[in-house]
Amino acid sequence: MITQQRKLDSGFDAHSTADDVLAGVDLTGTTALVTGGYSGLGLAATHALVRAGAHVLVPARRPEAAEAALHGTPGTEVHALDLADQDSVHGFSDGFLRTGRSLDILINGAGVMACLQTRVGPGWEAHFAVNHLGHFALTHRLRPAFAPGARVVAVASSGHFLSDIRWDDLHFRTGYDRWLAYAQSKTANALFALHLDRLGADHGLHAFAVHPGSILTPLQRHIPRAEWLAQGWVTPDGTPADGFKTPEQGAATAVWAATSPLLDGHGGAYCQDCDIAEPATTDDMLTGGVKPWAVDPAAAARLWDLSCELTGLDAF
Repeated sequence: MITQQRKLDSGFDAHSTADDVLAGVDLTGTTALVTGGYSGLGLAATHALVRAGAHVLVPARRPEAAEAALHGTPGTEVHALDLADQDSVHGFSDGFLRTGRSLDILINGAGVMACLQTRVGPGWEAHFAVNHLGHFALTHRLRPAFAPGARVVAVASSGHFLSDIRWDDLHFRTGYDRWLAYAQSKTANALFALHLDRLGADHGLHAFAVHPGSILTPLQRHIPRAEWLAQGWVTPDGTPADGFKTPEQGAATAVWAATSPLLDGHGGAYCQDCDIAEPATTDDMLTGGVKPWAVDPAAAARLWDLSCELTGLDAF
């Protein structure tokens, strides 16, 4: 069985910004947590949520940089968190739970992209460890704090086009490829949201995966500028190529998925351009859509069980 991926005609599109989708939305009294919320599209999401009235927590591997980026932004607080370190995830989550606060929105947006082969924790490949397992454990440990009707948004990518889950070699013990490692982690993000929604639905918790679009942000810090040009991401003068979004546009789909009532009854969907994505009919990642391996419930359940085993967490 494959989840239904059909557009809702939301009224928004690839040009919409996070402020556009929150126009008229009052988030006063809500608490949001945005990983990566101090850089790139995460920072744009944080600003938009604050302007709509939310209080936003921004956990950061580099708290000093986060404090600087959010200086003068009311309604935000920064905490230390390293998604590559399961002990750090545990410590942050326990600290939040001790406050007794509830959580209405969780946007899992931090990540790494196309980095050199790196091992973290017990030898885990860094993309899978940070982009997937770190967020998996964070969400899992925060579950007692989720308010009724809470939403979790996993920031995936059309990069998932390049790889299904490598069940026989998750951590690239052989043949490391930085793009396939990134791609696998993005497929994992989509499958995570799909199964989380299934498990959380009875408790009023819903989850969505989103492709934010193509945006040039610090996420590309591991990629040489010459490769940006070779990939066609920028023109010779350094201007982003046609089809690339601003960070404010890139944040829109995550913010929309976190708040739109149009998504009631569509939990687990993979979204892009502020709507539910259609099944991909080509391999053009700029066009987007979603590949079948990223919306496969059996694969999502298998990945969930494997992630529980790796992180030492229970089934939820």
